[in-house]
Amino acid sequence: MTRPETVVILAAGHGTRMRSGAAKVLHSACGRTLLEWVLDQAVALDPERILVVVGHQAEQVRAVALTGHGKRVRCVLQEPQRGTGHAIQCCLSELGEDPGTVVVLYGDMPLLTPESLLRLCAAQAATGATPAQRGAAILTARPRDARGFGRVMRRAPGTRAGDGDVVGIIEERDATEEVRGVREVNLGVYAFGGLDLIGLALELQSHNAQNELYLTDVIAKLVARGKKVVGVVLEDEREAIGVNTLVHLSEARQELQMRILERHMLAGVHVEDPRTTFVDHGVAIGEGTRVLPCTVIRSGVTIGKHCEVGPFAHLRQGTVLEDGAEVGNFTEAKQSRLGAGSKAKHLSYLGDADIGARVNIGAGTIFANYDGKAKHKSHVADKSFVGSGTILVAPASVGEGATTGAGAVVTRGSDIPAGATWIGVPARPLVKKTKV
Repeated sequence: MTRPETVVILAAGHGTRMRSGAAKVLHSACGRTLLEWVLDQAVALDPERILVVVGHQAEQVRAVALTGHGKRVRCVLQEPQRGTGHAIQCCLSELGEDPGTVVVLYGDMPLLTPESLLRLCAAQAATGATPAQRGAAILTARPRDARGFGRVMRRAPGTRAGDGDVVGIIEERDATEEVRGVREVNLGVYAFGGLDLIGLALELQSHNAQNELYLTDVIAKLVARGKKVVGVVLEDEREAIGVNTLVHLSEARQELQMRILERHMLAGVHVEDPRTTFVDHGVAIGEGTRVLPCTVIRSGVTIGKHCEVGPFAHLRQGTVLEDGAEVGNFTEAKQSRLGAGSKAKHLSYLGDADIGARVNIGAGTIFANYDGKAKHKSHVADKSFVGSGTILVAPASVGEGATTGAGAVVTRGSDIPAGATWIGVPARPLVKKTKV
């Protein structure tokens, strides 16, 4: 496998067109930030080092970058932000004397696949027999909507050796109408020889409409020195979705969502209507489980085999459904366990609930877990029957095989013994009358 020694992720921008106070790379799609999706791309290439360029809201971005991705991730501050070329200049001290092959990624492109990036690295390696002779490779696409991407200029056929090689990139804001008519666009994703990148980054100048240092100018400089630059066209243009507005974010989220659902379906999960089903990254679902329409499952949920979820269910972080459990219409669960074969089918809230096996949770049941200051846990043992409309005020417990009557309010600190039946408001043991 051709792999780079260094990956640089550009993540310093404000993202002003998002019309949000948050840095662009901190916006979420399917349960994680854009930056986390791109960090996964970098890790998949198995480089020696990953440099994340931070700027706007640097500390928040740094916290995301340095969580869960190992010691090879380091952050570089770009302040002020004077363009992509300036971002690379800020990395020079971290790149060292010979950083090997350097791949540059954008922190707002969550859809690129490892396969596409490995093609990029292989193309760069094929530009020369030795590292010193190699040029660069750029990732390109031919999308229906160019929406601000720079245009790729290639050598015309029949001119000389190297027909079709890239000779330059012109940013849209600097392009003529003729250049804007070019369909092939630059995605800002590159594979460079590290020594070339270091040397040419120092030569960059800001003679452009934005008065910024463009990394794209390195391409023209490489060509001028006789180095080969090749364009690698994406086979699936959906990978090219970059996020500059909330509209773009929704497009990226839809594509990421479909990838997640396809992975689950191929693993034996029956998703009845993918168009109305929302499953975040970081959800485990067992084979044979059915997910019905209009269901939302957030990150940090674990669902066993042969369960049923939905329709109109909402499972939040920390929820565990053991094998055969069922959560149905308009039921929400958070930080709760529903044991094997247990059911909560209608209009219920399971908050901080530990529910055993083969338990029936009646319609309208509420686990009142919050007292206004702190949250508390309630326990329901195996084979219990919680009647419709029951409210359990945490902390409370229901013993094995116990029953609560419809509309019962089990008050804070209550401990219903095994096999007992409690009814009423507040709930008290049912006393059966004896016949005289």
